Amino acid sequence: MGGLALAGVALGGCAAAVAPVAPGTIPVVAAESQYADVARQVGGRYVSVTAVMNNPNADPHGFEVSPSVAREVARARLVVQNGAGYDDFMGVVEAASPSPRRRVVVAQRVLGLAVSIPNPHLWYAPSTMPKVAGAIEGDLARIDPTHRGYFAARLARFDDAMVALRARIRSLRARFGGRRVATTEPVGDYLLSALGLSNATPFRFQADVMNGVDPAPQDVGTLETLLSGRRVAALLVNAQVSSPVTTTLTGLAGGAHVPIVALYETMPRGFTYQSWMTAEIDAIARALGRGRSTRRLH
Repeated sequence: MGGLALAGVALGGCAAAVAPVAPGTIPVVAAESQYADVARQVGGRYVSVTAVMNNPNADPHGFEVSPSVAREVARARLVVQNGAGYDDFMGVVEAASPSPRRRVVVAQRVLGLAVSIPNPHLWYAPSTMPKVAGAIEGDLARIDPTHRGYFAARLARFDDAMVALRARIRSLRARFGGRRVATTEPVGDYLLSALGLSNATPFRFQADVMNGVDPAPQDVGTLETLLSGRRVAALLVNAQVSSPVTTTLTGLAGGAHVPIVALYETMPRGFTYQSWMTAEIDAIARALGRGRSTRRLH
């Protein structure tokens, strides 16, 4: 299974601060900052949104839930999460404070996917967020029907903002489709597929690194050959996770002048979902078109 390997879920302990909810707004909790942004874009001034995982500089695989998160979920009218084994801690927290008034949007269910899938990073698929946004809009309208028209207009604005992103993907697919790249994890695999790029990394290697398992020596050897022989146009790495294996491969890529592109699991601050995906796509384009590395998004 992919996703987070949690050290534990802390539902007890000392009191923790909970952000106030603005009067007249719907309290929303999103497991990941990218889903929180979509909820804000759709809900506008009628939502107060909290993101549980919001640190792009932290390893999400070691995330632990604090008492404040449990309190936020307890009062939430709407919860948005990824599912697919990525943020199972949310189900534990929700079960600890059941509420018939709480609605839950799970991206994996919205997409009609199996509970267990090899790659849980669903937000990198260009088709995911429009469907999730639609589900959010539907639940917000049920919670607050007096502002149904407002939420529908905000959803239309969100969909309009996706037009430029889809156009950018089509442009890069026409320009770079078929190029070979390597990855350390399957974080951005859905986006790479949309761009028409060929991922030369064995999926077994990607899954092992994602799940904190030592990759098979033959798979490590495959990556080393790809990079040292410059048989790929770029190496895409998880910017939030490192291990001795990934550090070695990153160094090998640098020595072979294979450009390195940082991909994030958690949306960096200062971005919307659309601008974040655009920044990642542009970083890939710089690597493929000009041989330039992007080791950090700003």
